[in-house]
Amino acid sequence: MTTNSIIDPSRLEKIEFSNDEIARYSRHLIMPEVTLEGQKRLKAASVLCIGTGGLGSPIALYLAAAGIGRMGLVDGDVVDFSNLQRQILHGTKDVGRKKLNSARDRIREINPNVQIDLHDAMFTSENAREITEPYDIVIDGTDNFPTRYLSNDICIFLKKPNIYGSIFRFDGQCTVFAPHLGGPCYRCMFPEPPPPGMVPSCAEGGVLGVLPGIIGVMQAIEAIKLIIGIGEPLIGRLVHFDALKLKFREFKLRRDPKCPVCSDNPTITELIDYDQFCGIPQAAAAEAAEEPIPTISVRDLKRKLDAKEKFVLVDVRENFEYDIARIPGAKLIPLGELPSRMSELDSADEIVLHCKSGVRSAKALKLLREAGFAKLANVEGGITAWADEVDPSVPKY
Repeated sequence: MTTNSIIDPSRLEKIEFSNDEIARYSRHLIMPEVTLEGQKRLKAASVLCIGTGGLGSPIALYLAAAGIGRMGLVDGDVVDFSNLQRQILHGTKDVGRKKLNSARDRIREINPNVQIDLHDAMFTSENAREITEPYDIVIDGTDNFPTRYLSNDICIFLKKPNIYGSIFRFDGQCTVFAPHLGGPCYRCMFPEPPPPGMVPSCAEGGVLGVLPGIIGVMQAIEAIKLIIGIGEPLIGRLVHFDALKLKFREFKLRRDPKCPVCSDNPTITELIDYDQFCGIPQAAAAEAAEEPIPTISVRDLKRKLDAKEKFVLVDVRENFEYDIARIPGAKLIPLGELPSRMSELDSADEIVLHCKSGVRSAKALKLLREAGFAKLANVEGGITAWADEVDPSVPKY
């Protein structure tokens, strides 16, 4: 057994196991790399998992099964039908429940010996320190930039390993950010968040349901290695996984000597709510500086359709999305095809644009405006809002 565990050996003195626990962890105990001492370290350890979704599900399930003594879960969301394709902590009967509650119940079925702390909140600059401080390791299982930057920064301030994973469509990646152990941090790779709307989320681009299982398990493995003190942690290394080719690639990561948060002369010394920089507020500020985007609610759109008013409704989603759900009478012109198909539209007509949520149709509106179209409106909330407020028979995806 190596001696580079992050767990202080003094914490193992009072760790004991019942006969049932010995039987439960027997396949660990007979491994010379783990043994009883390694299992004690697992029981003495505490892990904070931010998010109980696609990545958080395998992370929480496997760490609980492995015998982690204390696990904190951070999530403020509820279970939706669209989660069930990949978020295996939750089942059909849990739709509408708090994710934390269904996660707690499932983890207790796996291992009732685990202490589970529930943090029913969004991870923000106000609560990040209080939530993070009691735990040895932080695992980021989220899919948004504000949380990634915030979890990175608080882990640097508190000198805790931050196990990172991300997924999109058929690709995933995993690494361990730990400047206090000699590696880089998330900001060494990405000093500043991308502009709002530049990087699509899984909700917009999709994700293969089994992919988070692979990446989440990798994150759980890294946590176990750090706790027991075995193997070579992914510190300074990033593993990329391509599910379509079933291919793993490794990339070296280096610390940025000018990193704004983990360098010798940091410029960021306190927590920031990064949604002010890469979230909706920034997008709103950017739009305020430009000409405002004219909008129309789905209820007003329904009234226009019922009154048979003269206007053109344009759907800028992809063909396969149009096959899933559509608003009657909409003309399909995918956003990527719009520049070459503008001739199909008449600038004299009133044009109403929609997509799934309103983001892509706002981009389409800007393109048309730049081309000289004037009578334009964007449907707030897109076809998702239409399904919620106008026609529940339209499937949501």
